[in-house]
Amino acid sequence: MIFTTPMKQLVAVILERDVSQVTKELLRLSALDFISIKEIAGPLGNKIDQVVPKVSEARIGEIRKRIESFLAITGVYPEREKRLNVDELHAVDIDEAEKTLDRLASRVQSLKEEQKNIQQEILKLEDISRQVALFEDLSTTKTKSTSFLNIQTGSVPERNREAFSKELATLPSVELAVGNGEQKISLIITMKRDDARVNAILEKHGWTDVRLPKEVSGTKEEVLSDLDRRIADFKTRQDAITADIKRAVDEKKTELLDLWANLRMNELSSRIQSYFGKTARTYLFSGWVPADMKNTIDEALKRITEGRCYLEWNDPDDLTREVSTPVQVPVKLESPKLLSPFKMIVENYAIPEYGTINPIPFVAVAYLLMFGLMFGDAGHGLVILIIGLIGTALQKKKGKSTDLMNLISYCGVSAIVFGILFGSYFGLALFPAVWFHYHGVIAGEVQAGPVKNIYSILAITIYFGIAVISLGLILNWINRISKRDWFNLFLDKGGILGGLIYGAGVYTGFYFVAHDYKQLPDSSILLWTIGLPMLLLFAKGPIKHSMENKEHGGKPLSALDIMNFFMEWIVEVLEIFSGYLANTLSFMRVAGLGIAHVSLMMAFFQIAAMLSKNGHYTIGSFLVLLAGNALVIALEGLSAGIQSLRLNYYEFFSKYFNGTGRAYAPISLSHRDEK
Repeated sequence: MIFTTPMKQLVAVILERDVSQVTKELLRLSALDFISIKEIAGPLGNKIDQVVPKVSEARIGEIRKRIESFLAITGVYPEREKRLNVDELHAVDIDEAEKTLDRLASRVQSLKEEQKNIQQEILKLEDISRQVALFEDLSTTKTKSTSFLNIQTGSVPERNREAFSKELATLPSVELAVGNGEQKISLIITMKRDDARVNAILEKHGWTDVRLPKEVSGTKEEVLSDLDRRIADFKTRQDAITADIKRAVDEKKTELLDLWANLRMNELSSRIQSYFGKTARTYLFSGWVPADMKNTIDEALKRITEGRCYLEWNDPDDLTREVSTPVQVPVKLESPKLLSPFKMIVENYAIPEYGTINPIPFVAVAYLLMFGLMFGDAGHGLVILIIGLIGTALQKKKGKSTDLMNLISYCGVSAIVFGILFGSYFGLALFPAVWFHYHGVIAGEVQAGPVKNIYSILAITIYFGIAVISLGLILNWINRISKRDWFNLFLDKGGILGGLIYGAGVYTGFYFVAHDYKQLPDSSILLWTIGLPMLLLFAKGPIKHSMENKEHGGKPLSALDIMNFFMEWIVEVLEIFSGYLANTLSFMRVAGLGIAHVSLMMAFFQIAAMLSKNGHYTIGSFLVLLAGNALVIALEGLSAGIQSLRLNYYEFFSKYFNGTGRAYAPISLSHRDEK
């Protein structure tokens, strides 16, 4: 886990008769990160033809995605519901699969069209309701007209009433029987854009305009009530159609899941075979696997082909020596599942170079320490922990990655630990501090122990920054040793000479402060620890030039070369002094955010005290504290998370992290490992 996972390159030659079984076995193993056989064949690449799979991967993928869209209607996600079993893999009939989906699509689409039409009716009725609500009275005239509505009162012969009501109901409208007497009067409200159709219905059924009697009351309320009832009925019908759609898909669930699984495995098989090359008699493929998988894959391929194969295993270092240039080896970062959120942080930045330190465990420790120092409150940490745990449960339920939510939970735990060390619980000193009372220091109270004022807090973060930067340098040296890069191990600003200058600079700084900013260390010490390493760094350019000339041949050293060496040396020295100083002082932001966190809580407590009466908190005081705590958790929590990320990326990673790697991405049955 300390270094990236060792890898081996496989070059395999098989017979055509074994292609199908080998493909299936490679899919079962899910371990080979394929590379193009033409890329490693050199001049012989022209004699190798690319294998074209029998079924297009793109076409299979389209059908698979259609199935996923159908199943999503019922909240089913195949990658969670269906476990892929290579033993169930068989040839897929694309045409038959499309016909099955087309039949289901036709049924679902007809239901959705009906649902769409109902939604349009709902919108029209809601529009009528809004317009009717603007009227104070609907009974003053026999006909009213607005920009959107026509409101009419009248009657039709009794023999036509039922047919009239049915035909009028086909339009967005309201029909209400009002008034008393022998002749029934109807109040109808229709959309103005439907005037032509409404007038035709009125004329067809013998409509006669009639003014409502003045004594009629409550008409508007009855109309609105009728509209609400009709809208509710339509929504009930919509819900029923939604249930019908889900039922239609659910009836096919088992069939769809089986079809999806087979399509997915065929899709992956086609992808595997797209990396195959072939000659007149053989098929070839190549890829990278973790070294600990070598024997498993070797035995499996020999068993499947009954020994009819040639397998060549290459070590990355051997390949590099053969071609004299670095080979791009995929990088697999192994870490316990517990550290997966920090793997996310590393991979979001870049993939480290193969064969170097695995940064995940170091990032985990550094990130949580930084966050806790900036956000040390046990109460606030508990809130963040609860948010993280709830988020994790919800993400698991949806089948999504929980890394971010787990990271939030870890940050909550870190804040709780440091809150206990600082004696802070929602800004209150409910229990004695284990380390020092942060709030008391910021408030200027007399404190026992080494941390007595803000300068002491700043000093803690400076020490912390020095430790992080020093660790980064040590990790860089380990990387250089593992890669046998002796040149940069010594003659580089991140190498041993650069580290020696940094260490001497730190010593000089503390010596200067300890002597009241009036005295520097003895000049002989500075000469040996800073002056000499700087002069040795000047030799970097000439030594590198000499090595390149010896290896490749070239022109002798010129005056221009010497000038270039001098300028590069000046720039590198300036970068060492200014860069390391800036990196170290940058960790003061840890103290800055911690102080801001405490200061904000103190400010909210002061505001709450101002709102209190006779020394007792009022409801307003408690609301201020509630809002203040929520604001601090949201803003300061986000700031601490971002600044911890920044310090890791720019101050820590810059010392040892070479993000030129390519992630290991095997063609796998696992959905997450998909390329």
